[in-house]
Amino acid sequence: MIQWVLEKGDCMRFVVVDRQDANSKRVSQQIKEKCIAHNWILDERKPDILFSVGGDGTLLRAIHSYVDRLDSMSFVGIHTGTLGFLTDYTQEELDTFLLDVFKQEPEIEEFPMLEITLPQDKQTYYAFNDARIASLDRTISLDVYIDGELFERTTGSGICISTQYGSTAINRALSGAVVDPGLQVLQLTEIMPVTHKHHHSLGNPYIMKEDRKILVEGKDLHLAYLSYDHLNIELEKIHQIQIGTSTKKVRFARYRTYSYLKRLKNLY
Repeated sequence: MIQWVLEKGDCMRFVVVDRQDANSKRVSQQIKEKCIAHNWILDERKPDILFSVGGDGTLLRAIHSYVDRLDSMSFVGIHTGTLGFLTDYTQEELDTFLLDVFKQEPEIEEFPMLEITLPQDKQTYYAFNDARIASLDRTISLDVYIDGELFERTTGSGICISTQYGSTAINRALSGAVVDPGLQVLQLTEIMPVTHKHHHSLGNPYIMKEDRKILVEGKDLHLAYLSYDHLNIELEKIHQIQIGTSTKKVRFARYRTYSYLKRLKNLY
């Protein structure tokens, strides 16, 4: 157990974020009232644990809201939406959830973020699922270097770099491989690549070890957007993008065993 997990009897500092629809707000309010009645402290600035009420999008936004405090807190998802791959409980299991949280000692499961650096403007961004460098209205050519060696020049709509957990998100829609948990890897998938005698690239997803360093550059980079999870920025004056595994990790508090295979089956 990592050292910041509180001992029994200590006052847990918590925060609840929700999807802002009426149903999620109702569930969120119930959780707040029950936690406060249990002598927990509502603390939006420095929570020990965050309860996300909604779907995967709600949890992703919560992760980004607390990206500077990831080493000091954990996350739990309660599903009230249409897709809850990241969540452990449904709203129908609210009583079970509260009983587990108040009585059980959680196991902490850690997942590293992606670290995306733009050397030209000295900015660093983080992604839990993936980073995409893409242009949907113009064909672009990108040079992809791995550990300093030119790997390929891909021509098409761009590329997607995903984490293990992000392998089930946009990467999966691009026919990338779904990666089993416990395998800490990076995955490179091309987005609608153009293939003919003048343009050659791998054309298949490439799964690589997590400590690989990826550099993307090219004269067309300014035509693309950098999208990381649900966020995006323009690349108008950017000439290079560096992507690798971050030391920042998202920590999920697991109060019960929930099969990864069952999570996958919920997707289809």
